[in-house]
Amino acid sequence: MESQKQEDNEYIFRSLYPSVPIPDKLTLPEFVLQGVEEYTENVAFVEAVTGKAVTYGDVVRDTKRLAKALTSLGLRKGQVMVVVLPNVAEYGIIALGIMSAGGVFSGANPTALVSEIKKQVEASGARGIITDATNYEKVKTLGLPVIVLGEEKIEGAVNWKDLLEAGDKSGDTDNEEILQTDLCALPFSSGTTGLQKGVMLTHRNLIANLCSTLFSVRSEMIGQIVTLGLIPFFHIYGIVGICCATMKNKGKVVAMSRYDLRIFLNALIAHEVSFAPIVPPIILNLVKNPIVDEFDLSKLKLQSVMTAAAPLAPELLTAFEAKFPNVQVQEAYGLTEHSCITLTHGDPEKGQAIAKRNSVGFILPNLEVKFIDPDTGRSLPKNTSGELCVRSQCVMQGYFMNKEETDKTIDEQGWLHTGDIGYIDDDGDIFIVDRIKELIKYKGFQVAPAELEAILLTHPSVEDVAVVPLPDEEAGEIPAACVVINPKATEKEEDILNFVAANVAHYKKVRAVHFVDSIPKSLSGKIMRRLLRDKILSINKK
Repeated sequence: MESQKQEDNEYIFRSLYPSVPIPDKLTLPEFVLQGVEEYTENVAFVEAVTGKAVTYGDVVRDTKRLAKALTSLGLRKGQVMVVVLPNVAEYGIIALGIMSAGGVFSGANPTALVSEIKKQVEASGARGIITDATNYEKVKTLGLPVIVLGEEKIEGAVNWKDLLEAGDKSGDTDNEEILQTDLCALPFSSGTTGLQKGVMLTHRNLIANLCSTLFSVRSEMIGQIVTLGLIPFFHIYGIVGICCATMKNKGKVVAMSRYDLRIFLNALIAHEVSFAPIVPPIILNLVKNPIVDEFDLSKLKLQSVMTAAAPLAPELLTAFEAKFPNVQVQEAYGLTEHSCITLTHGDPEKGQAIAKRNSVGFILPNLEVKFIDPDTGRSLPKNTSGELCVRSQCVMQGYFMNKEETDKTIDEQGWLHTGDIGYIDDDGDIFIVDRIKELIKYKGFQVAPAELEAILLTHPSVEDVAVVPLPDEEAGEIPAACVVINPKATEKEEDILNFVAANVAHYKKVRAVHFVDSIPKSLSGKIMRRLLRDKILSINKK
């Protein structure tokens, strides 16, 4: 039975499993690379398409070289480096190198527009950018030093190899001591209220998270796990849940910079991937796409897939299990502001449970969870839906330079309010049933309706607008715009779609337009999205 404690009339739930120790004094790079000496010849990262590989020996050596070079270039403790890269073999080295110099790693989406990257660079107060030749054009005008990966030397940029060689030559500098309480990562998240915000995470936040999430890894699994690195490394799950977790266990990450079903299946088979964190649209592909039948699935060494970015439809889970009977499907739940909170699979050999189907799992060790009535703030007993709140050493320090949003998200008792509605059952399994927050999850990517509405309102013919999520079999959810158009306007649906597409990254595009007479709003002025969504769905059913 999960631990439930009533404190001051509060229902607080804890893990079924004992607390796990969190080491003091280590930085995240030191923690992740503990015990690496025995594994220096092992491959840490390999690119699925090019075959380019980086060993643990390379990771240790180049992390030190990069840290020294960045310090000699003037990077100081607490200063941000923005990384604009797809999933490449050097990504782990780059993140650990920035952190080892005392800097703060901030990953950006390489498919984002120049204007979107510029917002992140400016909002984070970044001191430099690391990118590749393909993305150099996007960042060269942002007024910061740029380090470019690859052989090609670009005028006006610092070459990666030259930088590492300079790191070799620079003497040991008297760096400020890096504390666990210092920031090491600043991922950008839409949070619980929409527009992008920098999430301040310390070395201790991420170490605490890894200690909780990896509690069930057996010693004989060290050095054996091959993880698919398809989820973007700029995302918190990519850098922590895939890169850092795999390096901590001295496994191998098979990096994929984009999704293609044939490349995906080839990578699984050729690299003998044992663990694949993916998003529900890929599961749909694996179940329905005839390309899968071109492959000899008996060659798969895949033991488990994990889906976390969006809810998995029960029918899809059943179909996947029928087609891949030897592959365990795990669901997890987390958010950038905390990283992972629950897992569905422990280690049965250690007496750890496997959560029920369609649950997001049980509470991880060291975490406290409660469910509150969104209107009254009162905590609720088992089997009663409320807003999920979590408290632990993984909770972010706050949103960067945004006290107002931080105060809305973390209360005075240290509870992080997730904006998700769920409940815990009698066995300690958690189910997510709805979202208070209005974010749309398109193929696992966060799309903020507020951002799309702001863009649409700049169109001269758009008088009012609301963006709502519509269910979609392939994407999970798609953004649909309900538009009040000027009576004299001549624009058609396609014109509105193209207008948004020209101003946002591909995953943020509006996928459907419905012209409406007015946008329903509450007395406080909030858009009543659910009314609009239900209206569209009822029209679509006719």
